[in-house]
Amino acid sequence: MAVSNPVADEPEVDAAAVTSSSSFYLAMRILPAAQRDAMYQIYAFCRAVDDIADSDAPREERSAGLERWRADIDACFAGTPRPSLVALTRHIRTFDLKREDFHAMIDGMAMDAAANICAPNEATLDLYCDRVASAAGRLSVRVFGMAEEPGRTLSHHLGRALQLTNILRDIDEDAAIDRCYLPYELLAREGIATTSPAEIADDPSLPRVCATLAERALEHFAKADAVMDASPRKAVRAPRIMSGVYRCLLERTLERGFDAPRTPVAKPKARLLWIVARYALF
Repeated sequence: MAVSNPVADEPEVDAAAVTSSSSFYLAMRILPAAQRDAMYQIYAFCRAVDDIADSDAPREERSAGLERWRADIDACFAGTPRPSLVALTRHIRTFDLKREDFHAMIDGMAMDAAANICAPNEATLDLYCDRVASAAGRLSVRVFGMAEEPGRTLSHHLGRALQLTNILRDIDEDAAIDRCYLPYELLAREGIATTSPAEIADDPSLPRVCATLAERALEHFAKADAVMDASPRKAVRAPRIMSGVYRCLLERTLERGFDAPRTPVAKPKARLLWIVARYALF
């Protein structure tokens, strides 16, 4: 039986399929129907370009696939979307979503597609976090109905908090595909000079690097909380759930520690359901 190639085939968006098993799905279920569908369409786009970047297709094909998505987004804004993006185009108009945020997400995935990232400098890591996480946040806060300035600030901090949590949780998973997102400056400070992701993951000084990055993530969570505390409760219910879920993941990652060998960090389902109930019902 032929296997579909996510790069070579025309990329299709099945919002329900790509969201139904994720914590994102739980967070967005509490939204009114129009907002919920808009968020599912945005998330489906993010998943589609992420799948291209992470595929095992040749890099040229991955880059071409991402450029096709860039053209698809431009077509949405021109009012001539392909059939599977008609719903996304409708939400772009309804919620005044910005083309540059979609393009930023594609640019972030292009960073992964172009080469295996290993020990980026601080500026590159921050740019990567902005593109692959905060850009999605900037799209999302428009759907949530947040005001421009607090929405951008929330996107900045919560996006970075979530992405740094992913980086800390997925050190071994990333190393297995020859990637390491820990910044060069922190590695060098601890005397880790290698550029091999597998060797970085096994270095005994790694926990000190991770502790510093975890502190940054917690600072971003705190700043995101301050924005949400000052915002209308209805507009921040969904991001509060995402923040709660990822803060829980970060706590579990810190409890596990970073000394090798490390066990995978699983999402505590009962805790996640409690987080959803807390912000959905109270």
